Amino acid sequence: MMQKKILIADDEKDIVELIGYNLEREGFSVYRAFDGGKAWETVNAERPDLVILDLMMPVMPGMEVCRRIRKQETTASLPIIMLTAKADPVDKILGLEVGADDYITKPFHIRELIARVHAVLRRSEWRSDGGSQESFDFQGLHVDFKSYRVTVAGRPVELSAREFKLLMFLIGHPGRVYSRDQLLDRVWGDEAFVEPRTVDVHISRLRGAIEPDAANPRYILTVRGIGYKFADSDHSE
Repeated sequence: MMQKKILIADDEKDIVELIGYNLEREGFSVYRAFDGGKAWETVNAERPDLVILDLMMPVMPGMEVCRRIRKQETTASLPIIMLTAKADPVDKILGLEVGADDYITKPFHIRELIARVHAVLRRSEWRSDGGSQESFDFQGLHVDFKSYRVTVAGRPVELSAREFKLLMFLIGHPGRVYSRDQLLDRVWGDEAFVEPRTVDVHISRLRGAIEPDAANPRYILTVRGIGYKFADSDHSE
């Protein structure tokens, strides 16, 4: 297996060295950047497999680096963990909305950060392989991507084409939160006259079809104030 490359971007050198040392002990190849400009340059020059990104950095703030990564086609799916001293829920929401896969506040425990790195990389690998997988299983939910069949605990479920597409998209990005506007962009595309409320309606219908208890969903979860996500499937059947 090729050695995974991780970029650590933070203007606090002690933190960068602490994280870098521990990641290298885990077998990762580590790149370091101490400002946002260098981080953006390294993303394009080295093509890391994951970026640990501080929110407040000189030259270019982490939020802008994240936006650029998501807008550029060649880096749009690059996993990003935001690491910041800003613990305000608003900052977390903004970070997730611009495309961060995870968000950790300082001070942090290094073992937790390492565990988050492994989890985000596992989800990324699942997404990259998802197109070639014939089926998906998670806690009684079975989806056959070839025949477009869905069953829950062996019971067939009828979904509309849009509901199936929405389910496929969320399954393909387990654990990652998407706002209504992001789901409209990725599932509905350029269709005109589609309002954010449309997402809520389809989520509600999808839950009604696949959730054993729609009031207490197991698969499609609401992240209050942000949007929706599929449950983290690291422990799928």
